[in-house]
Amino acid sequence: MTHPSPSQTLRQKINLSILLFPATFWLILFFLLPLLIVLLYSFLERGTYGGVSWVFTLENYQRLINPIYWGVLTRSLNLAFLTTTICLLVGYPLAFFIATRPPRWQNTLLLLIIIPFWTNFLIRIYAWIIILRNEGVINTLLQSLNLINQPLDLLFNSFAVSIGLVYGYLPFMVLPLYATLEKFDFSLIEASHDLGANDLKTLIRVVLPLTLRGIVAGSLLVFIPAVGEFITPDILGGAKSIMIGNLVQNQFLGARNWPFGSVLSIVMMAIVLVPILIYFRNSENSNQF
Repeated sequence: MTHPSPSQTLRQKINLSILLFPATFWLILFFLLPLLIVLLYSFLERGTYGGVSWVFTLENYQRLINPIYWGVLTRSLNLAFLTTTICLLVGYPLAFFIATRPPRWQNTLLLLIIIPFWTNFLIRIYAWIIILRNEGVINTLLQSLNLINQPLDLLFNSFAVSIGLVYGYLPFMVLPLYATLEKFDFSLIEASHDLGANDLKTLIRVVLPLTLRGIVAGSLLVFIPAVGEFITPDILGGAKSIMIGNLVQNQFLGARNWPFGSVLSIVMMAIVLVPILIYFRNSENSNQF
């Protein structure tokens, strides 16, 4: 077996560097550089008429002690976690159903999952106002059936926000789950039944562990954008259901307090990075065995 010469090794490294340069350049330009700017702004003072004043301060981080902001952060995490849980409980059986259909039906069902993306997300969220408002579809139907005497309060609260988030991000849970279940060896289920396990034990001890990567990937794809969501709570939630994304938007566009908005953005990114780092760490550990 011949080993490459030092000149060949150097040439391979140069070629690899050339191939990686475009991706590295765009990553630095559109991700790392804006992140550094936001981090820098978080340590500056607010300008008189907005923007920033180039005076170093830690006051922006000290404002986070205010319980109001912690309440908004807690609400954002709770709604994101609730959305992820509901999407998983609904999406897993749906993905399992699609993966067990004949190939021609799988393509049709996947198309039905993707079709909502053909319509603007803002229009789809506004459609929920028609469904949930006092004179909407749900209240009108329940009143016509004499099940309620007065309209239910379904709009402009956390309930409406949860529905909007689940509706918007359910496909992001179904698609990675389907990709994992499609490769699953369903003969293992028959083998589990032959060994005396019932459906519940088979699900817990065979199916779920072997599809854990799809579960984690789908959960990340739902949880991360749900934490920073601002369109859905702004339209369906009202003033009492704002999330951290709404707070960041208000600081940059309304209050024109860019430094504090940058602090909130840093906090939100830190929260988002935690599950990502946990996922990659567990992936590295599992690959070692």
